[in-house]
Amino acid sequence: MILRRMQQLLAQLYDAPIEHDVEDFVIADRQRFTSLTGEQCEADEQVALVEEGDGVRIGVFVDEQVLARLQQHDPLDQLDDDNLADYCTALEGVSHFHYLMWSLSRTRHVSLLELELQADVDKYAGAVKLMTHQGRGCFPATLHQRLFHGVSYLPGLSAEHRRRYEEANRTAARFCRSLEEKFLRARCSRPEAWLSQVRRFFRCNQQEKMRLAAF
Repeated sequence: MILRRMQQLLAQLYDAPIEHDVEDFVIADRQRFTSLTGEQCEADEQVALVEEGDGVRIGVFVDEQVLARLQQHDPLDQLDDDNLADYCTALEGVSHFHYLMWSLSRTRHVSLLELELQADVDKYAGAVKLMTHQGRGCFPATLHQRLFHGVSYLPGLSAEHRRRYEEANRTAARFCRSLEEKFLRARCSRPEAWLSQVRRFFRCNQQEKMRLAAF
């Protein structure tokens, strides 16, 4: 299952396994997702967390057409221009789920901005890992531009939501560019240092993430 394999990609990348399987929480039907979570779903991906008594209920929506295209053109076998957008859509949902579950197991509070920021880093870091491996060690030099520039948002977003997405994008872009220039360019390639830094970022809280991204 493609989402399970994406979850395994993140768990291995960050050395951060969790007990729960994202596939057990997937709701691919938009109307069913709304009825079960009480949240309207306008995007092709959404994660809902609903508090219930002493616990929480989590639902992961990824549009069934996105999933069907990914099954036909699997990014974990070959990530390219044809499936990059669908990879980003699906990986964002997996990232939200994985980071929420990892944080809940440690009784850590997670803000919406932190979730979006981590997801933007996850999309980039996961793509670097995949494309470098698939390209037999060749670094994808244009990836940063493709993921962080010319980004569009749903037209119906509130001003608050749009500001949050824009801040997450700017911060993740700055952090990923800094690591790329320090550790991944040919003249100073140190992939082990890059991996250490993205793992450190994953374990930081929001304030620490913002400080790391500032340098």
